[in-house]
Amino acid sequence: MTDRDDRHHRSSDHGIRSEVSGSADEVVQARDVHGGVHFHASRPHDQWTVHPRQLPADVRGFVNRLAELERLDKILLGDAKQPSTIRLAVITGTAGVGKTSLAVHWAHRVRANFPDGQLYVNMRGYDPGPPVEPSQALEHFLRALDVPRGAIPVDLEAKASLFRSLLADRKVLVLLDNVATAAQARPLLPGTAECLTLVTSRSRLSSLMFRDGAHRLTLDMLTEPEAVTLLQEVTTDYRSGDEPDQMAELARLCGRLPLALRIAAERAAREPMVPLDALAQDLRDESGLWQALAGDDDSDAVRSVFAWSYRALTGESARFFRLLALHPGSTFSVPAAAALTGTTTAGARRTLDTLAGTHMLEPAGPGRYQFHDLLRFYAHDQARDEETDQDRASALRRVVTWYLHGADALKATLNPLAPRVELEPDDTLSVPYPTFATVADANDWYLAERPNLLAATQAAANGTFHDHAWRLAAILHHVYRILGPIDDWRITTEVGLRAARHAGNRNAEAELLESMATVCVQTHQLDDGARYFDLCLAACRETHDRLGEAAALNGLGHLNLRRRHLTEARQLFDQCLAIARELDSDLWQAVARGNLGVTAYQMGDNTTAIELARQNLAFHRAVGNPLGQGDALHALARSYRELGRHSEALQSIDEAMQIATANANLTWEAYWSIEQGHIQRESGRIPDALASYHRAVVLHQRHGDRSREAQALDGTGLAYRDLGRFKEAADFHRIAATIHQDLADHWHTALSLAGLAVVLDQLDEPSKARQHRDKALAAIADFTDPRAAALRRQLSGR
Repeated sequence: MTDRDDRHHRSSDHGIRSEVSGSADEVVQARDVHGGVHFHASRPHDQWTVHPRQLPADVRGFVNRLAELERLDKILLGDAKQPSTIRLAVITGTAGVGKTSLAVHWAHRVRANFPDGQLYVNMRGYDPGPPVEPSQALEHFLRALDVPRGAIPVDLEAKASLFRSLLADRKVLVLLDNVATAAQARPLLPGTAECLTLVTSRSRLSSLMFRDGAHRLTLDMLTEPEAVTLLQEVTTDYRSGDEPDQMAELARLCGRLPLALRIAAERAAREPMVPLDALAQDLRDESGLWQALAGDDDSDAVRSVFAWSYRALTGESARFFRLLALHPGSTFSVPAAAALTGTTTAGARRTLDTLAGTHMLEPAGPGRYQFHDLLRFYAHDQARDEETDQDRASALRRVVTWYLHGADALKATLNPLAPRVELEPDDTLSVPYPTFATVADANDWYLAERPNLLAATQAAANGTFHDHAWRLAAILHHVYRILGPIDDWRITTEVGLRAARHAGNRNAEAELLESMATVCVQTHQLDDGARYFDLCLAACRETHDRLGEAAALNGLGHLNLRRRHLTEARQLFDQCLAIARELDSDLWQAVARGNLGVTAYQMGDNTTAIELARQNLAFHRAVGNPLGQGDALHALARSYRELGRHSEALQSIDEAMQIATANANLTWEAYWSIEQGHIQRESGRIPDALASYHRAVVLHQRHGDRSREAQALDGTGLAYRDLGRFKEAADFHRIAATIHQDLADHWHTALSLAGLAVVLDQLDEPSKARQHRDKALAAIADFTDPRAAALRRQLSGR
């Protein structure tokens, strides 16, 4: 299986940028209809192909706020005669006053002014749970802008810089909803006047005014006529004969706040035969109770309306409403709500529809719902007051268990070779666990539930369900390494690691230490990765987990391959192989052999690499493992090519590609296409090589594997050099070198710079060629292996 085995596969890194003269930052990729790859100095506006449309649905029956809408037009659309400035406004006001409704409605009105897209995120600044971190919101935006997962930086400022770069000269509207602090919003601000940013918050966010030039619009309660108009808009088709003074009294009792007004209007529409003054008297009685219990402010009016509507619910709907506040995430599906409340899916759907019809819940997409944050607080209070500690804990345990088994099914579908985490069936659930017929179904579920999986892990740990928490983290480890995002992976692993320690489970701790080490390696934090692998090794040895020890040694071996410490890597893989033999594990022996073969190849020992690859090919054919077969064939092809045995190399790589196609696995196809291109190029089939490299570039960009994308780009540069098209070759080598420098990959940086130097000589630019050779020599100064020595001789002209 070599380095493609699931538990040990490492995808692309992230690092700090280092400049190459003639930087590839100025070169953007485009593709023509014939499948060729071309590069030009910049991407014109009309070739901007990503147009995210993330705005929530417009508010039904939005009325009033004409003055505020006009002011937003003036503030944010600006005056064409005035110099352009960063366009940023903050809508502030008390809870329930309609900030989000106004912002969303206005954004829909002006979205045609922003043809490059609209971005939206609810920052959850005032939710009971943790707010959305700026780094998480940026990752959400960057993925919406089609940035591959592996190309998204880890560092917050690097993410913010990339976001600003992508939006430069684009006309994009950014809506940041429910922001608590200026620090939560500031990294998400575009840097140009072409974009517009709208922020909603209960806070004044004064520093955004002073430091960032924001305009503030303070939203007040509706005037009495406006509040009456809203009530009439909702009730006009259901009621008749209501007197204006009765409407005005109901509006006053609602504090003239849109959220409360809509809830009251929906109840009035639902009970058309009840006189309005009778409904108002009920609300007046409720309001009097709240004024006796608390002070006289706007929130009392809102809570009075909530209590008035809550008491009108049936007993089952009321219980459903308050238990939903215990859901870990901000949105929830029908099955998740059923698991939480201990009801059937059909029953949950009916009750959710009822609650949405009374405005006690809001639709959040097909089959999904959410609370307004004020209503969630109210529901949480009712759960605290009306449910026992045991009932609340049981509800949380049910929904966390449902997510745990859903994550397990997700992992089994996406990553069937990953080691299983033992789970016990739970007969307290009233709904089936999630299952997935296809990988596409699993991906769709993950897309919808990703935030909830992280929230469920945190909630399990906070609720002292430590076994649930570490199991979720251990399972999600194998999902995140395929789908990301890296921030969720890191947070979940940290939570799971603490939970495993609380539970006193050293085996689980070791599993999660390996996960954290892998996160560090993938983000090129190699020193931290080594530290976590060492801790993992210590835990495995303490618990006599020899298989876990082998896995940790294997991970350390990969870390050293990444550092190009080849002797150390070989020693670690040898130790892994020794343990696999001791355990009589044929699979792990194959893993270790494959990785020793990779190390032998990197050290220039193709004879050993071929011998190990043949052994692995025979093993994987015998056990029917197509991935292992493909990897072994790829390893054979690579070494055959270097030995000049091109016919055998082509036969091996073609067979590997057939395996990728038969299994519809684009990840394998992407990786093996690079070697296919190398073999085709060295066999004189340059057009075929260009097609293979092009395919590899496209697929690796899609998967976010920047390292292999750059290797394919380097191959493209070599192919254009063979065609005598030195200018294009130089462009490809520059791009590849820049990516490798971003990843702090000194070895591949040197290879790209060496290729660039050759074509610069052909372009009669000897001084630039010499500069790049010097940089390449500096990059490999610390490498002592035979390949590095040969490259030094080539660069030095010896």
